[in-house]
Amino acid sequence: MKNKLIAISVGIATVALSISLPTANAVASKLTLTVKQTPNLIEPLLTFYGALTPKKSGLVIKIQSEIDGKWSDTRFSTKTTKLGTWKLETVVTAQDSVINYRAKTTVGTKAIYSTIKKITIKPPTQISVTDPVIAVEAVGPGGRIHGVDISRWQHPYGKLIDFSKMYSAGIRFAMIKASDTRDDADALSLKYLLIDRPAAQAAGIYTGFYHYAILPNTSDPDAVIRDATAQAQKVIWRISAIGGLTPRDLPYALDLENNCVKVNSDRSCAKYATKSSVTLWAETFLEILTEKLGRKPILYSYPSFLEGAMNKSATLSKYPLWLAQYAINPFDPINQPGLKPGGCFVHSWTSSACQSQWLIWQYSSCGIGVRYGVPSSRVDLNIFRGTAQNFIDLTAGTWVPDPIDLMPINEETTMLISKQRATDTSKAVTFDVGVNRPDGSPVVTGTVQFVFDPLSIDKPKLTQTATRAASGLWTLSITGFTAGDWTGSIQFTDQTKTHATTKLPVTFNVVQGIAPTPKPTISATPKPAIDGCKNQIRN
Repeated sequence: MKNKLIAISVGIATVALSISLPTANAVASKLTLTVKQTPNLIEPLLTFYGALTPKKSGLVIKIQSEIDGKWSDTRFSTKTTKLGTWKLETVVTAQDSVINYRAKTTVGTKAIYSTIKKITIKPPTQISVTDPVIAVEAVGPGGRIHGVDISRWQHPYGKLIDFSKMYSAGIRFAMIKASDTRDDADALSLKYLLIDRPAAQAAGIYTGFYHYAILPNTSDPDAVIRDATAQAQKVIWRISAIGGLTPRDLPYALDLENNCVKVNSDRSCAKYATKSSVTLWAETFLEILTEKLGRKPILYSYPSFLEGAMNKSATLSKYPLWLAQYAINPFDPINQPGLKPGGCFVHSWTSSACQSQWLIWQYSSCGIGVRYGVPSSRVDLNIFRGTAQNFIDLTAGTWVPDPIDLMPINEETTMLISKQRATDTSKAVTFDVGVNRPDGSPVVTGTVQFVFDPLSIDKPKLTQTATRAASGLWTLSITGFTAGDWTGSIQFTDQTKTHATTKLPVTFNVVQGIAPTPKPTISATPKPAIDGCKNQIRN
């Protein structure tokens, strides 16, 4: 959770969820395989996982083993998800044995094989465990179950996390950033979700997920609900695309820490969402995930936000709280988050005893990365409040998506331009644009831009900024037009191919304006370096 204030803009996702290549391109297909021995008490547990590229869903993946120099199919198989990933695990009875495995599938009429992986099966006595399924020992600070939360920031220059080292360091759960309101950040979240989730689980670490929310620039309750519903739909599609929730997955979390809905040019906040809007948005989002995924989601935030940006809500208090508060040492048994000098933060999770009813405490953003197998210098650290059984209870129930839950491909869209403003060359031409799905709900991904008429001769270089007001609603601001009459169209494009391209023709006139007076160049005064880890626990 590195961003406390983020400019609200809509990027275009450049990764993932594109349409699978046709069978004719099967020759270019590649199948990957990783084999890990996952900590287990009774018998060795092997986890196999990988991905097929180009991605194609529903293909059968078979595991083959080599015995006496001959390859043959084992009885284990699975199918690729919508994103081309696959995973299976099995208990094996042989111990102290060395064996080669490979994965196999068929694309069109061509058999595709992964590279060969050799693994030595270790007796379970060599693995430190206390839980019948996967060890969740309370070996963190204060005798608590220890966890991390990770995102693209833990992958500098694309480097991978060593989850086996992380497990050996005592980490038993990892909350992975899996989705984001903004399309560009969402694409990066998906990229590393596909890498980190199977690798962490194979190493014996439970995985949870979180969605970073940007709130809509509206106080209309109906519009707030529509936006929360659209962002919840993105989460449902994301979990559907990776095959659903398994017993190794913790619930999804809502990362709600930013209530800025409009920013100035210097990136400072120009407008904040009202308390009632923030509260209604969170209630709507969490309720939808509860109903759809069958697991009660978690809300992540920090005490001053819960107190200052939201109303107290009996509805919200029913959801588990993941609370961030640093500079408090969790090794001290009487320390806890949610308190301030002379009292407590008052919010939906404050008890009558003036204490926060938290489930997970993010106690530091300055964990020493190398200690936990993380290539970044820092990693967020968390502890779980409860017993191992309380922890396992969070994983109860699986959710396998129905076909209707999967993200659509090139779903029909409709566009409405509610307002158009064009005056003179000194001011931007702006359009207020809305794009909806067939059922009238807003689109979940994509952005809008102006496109010149193909017959236009004069096509000056334009600067276009699409500012998201809410899901499916943008204000498109364009500068660079010269004086004259202009024709073209406003076009909605979604490079994830979830929603189909649509456009509406527009015409407008721009007159010559007064040239702006150049502002004098002022050298910026260097800001003193700030130690972001000052007073934090560097564990």
